[in-house]
Amino acid sequence: MPGIDDVARHAGVSTATVSRALSGNGPVSETTRARVIQSASELGYVVSSNASGLASGRTRNIGAVVPRLDRWFFTSVIEGAQRVLLRRGYDLTLYNLNGDGEERRRVFEHHLLRNRVDAVFAICLKLSEAEVGSLLGIGKPLVGVGGPLPGVSTLRLDDVAVARLATEHLISLGHRRIAHIGGSHEFDLEFHIPTNRRLGYEQAVRDAGLPVDEALHRASDFTIPGGYDAAKQLLDAPDRPTAVFAASDEMAIGAILAARDLGLRVPEDLSVIGIDDHPLAEFFGLSTVAQHPGRQGEQAATLLLAALEPRRNGVVAPPEPVGHTARADLIVRFSTAPSP
Repeated sequence: MPGIDDVARHAGVSTATVSRALSGNGPVSETTRARVIQSASELGYVVSSNASGLASGRTRNIGAVVPRLDRWFFTSVIEGAQRVLLRRGYDLTLYNLNGDGEERRRVFEHHLLRNRVDAVFAICLKLSEAEVGSLLGIGKPLVGVGGPLPGVSTLRLDDVAVARLATEHLISLGHRRIAHIGGSHEFDLEFHIPTNRRLGYEQAVRDAGLPVDEALHRASDFTIPGGYDAAKQLLDAPDRPTAVFAASDEMAIGAILAARDLGLRVPEDLSVIGIDDHPLAEFFGLSTVAQHPGRQGEQAATLLLAALEPRRNGVVAPPEPVGHTARADLIVRFSTAPSP
């Protein structure tokens, strides 16, 4: 079985450099790191996680907690985070909290605390003060994605701003009767994302001198079937809207399908825009505001590593908690056009 000396000779570096490159501890250029990883792979050398953990007091494992797994956004964030963590030699353990309160208690009081992970990031999950305090109290860095967590570095979308951006795009095309398909109360529990997106829509409408018409709002469940049902109700009305802003791409796609079933052309008769840049958005020619969840995952992982490895990142102490705003971009495709 090859050892660290064999990897060092193969890569043309010292054993100390091999150790730093494969452990992620200490300065190593990316070129050298890549050469060492390639040599280790070709030789079949595997770092002993037990030995590494004993030496550093770390498991080199990051915990990710999510409210559920059947949403594209959550899995995209996880994939982005994993890309960064794998490059730095960390594993990722996923905890799906789509269960009862007892399951959540076990995760936070047992799995995350008893030396199974070095750090944690929470995706679209509002944590209690006790949950945050228990992790920070034993030195486990924590990063939140999707909403603010007091005393914790977070990465979140400005939901009011992105909703304004989407609605203002429709207004700029001359639309004056713009409907909004948003989230139901069930989806407003974590960080009030549906409420904030409705606020952004209403702000844009008011700023354009247009009335906010309650008849132009329908609540849905962030799915294609939900968006379809909501849009059918809006488009069956005698004074139907000329445009729809949906709080997610999946609901926007449902609206496009509903319009087609009612004999309406998109965008000639109805413009539709969403938020996300879901993988299906381009297929449907959907205009949207992209929130880049994979990039959010990469940023979250980078923030965690900065807290875990402060010396490597140029500071002696871990960085102070900071709230970061995720980038969003308007993408105009074929589902929006000037008002008929």
